[in-house]
Amino acid sequence: MKIYTRTGDDGTTGLIGGSRVKKHNIRLEAYGTIDELNSYIGLIRSMQSDTHTDQVLEIIQNKLFVIGANLATEESIDLIKKQLPCKKADIELLEAEMDEMNASLPELRNFILPGGCQASSFCHVARTVCRRAERHIVELAENKDVDANLIKFVNRLSDYIFVLSRKVNLDQKAAEILWLPEAND
Repeated sequence: MKIYTRTGDDGTTGLIGGSRVKKHNIRLEAYGTIDELNSYIGLIRSMQSDTHTDQVLEIIQNKLFVIGANLATEESIDLIKKQLPCKKADIELLEAEMDEMNASLPELRNFILPGGCQASSFCHVARTVCRRAERHIVELAENKDVDANLIKFVNRLSDYIFVLSRKVNLDQKAAEILWLPEAND
């Protein structure tokens, strides 16, 4: 199978279902940003060594692939969308994982700056990409049918990635960088 088709040379791309849209279409922004996020999750996986975290991140990567496919599917293709749901259990998994990680973390009393160890820094990049994906998905949902659980999952995922950034710093014995507001003159 050839990777290139030349069909996108005119600035359009095909959705699952066959219709073509401009490459700057909000639907493409949404699923393209999910793809970018998935790549950052893969990078984070390669930088940390906790087996359980790796397993959870793999589950997340698979779910992001499903979300991308869901967003790339025409609304008229109900059968495919029904086979690619975001379930309440997916959201609950993220919440349970956050609760478990938070139990071992020091209480957060200040804002923290992105940084610490390299893996934590990439978590912060992934978190901001996740927030951008969420904004695109919410914009898409203003005019198209988008599963509410999909939006909730992406929202919760950015929180999960934030907590993961803290856990990775703790695991690698890297200090969190506290935000210190400037003193008023």
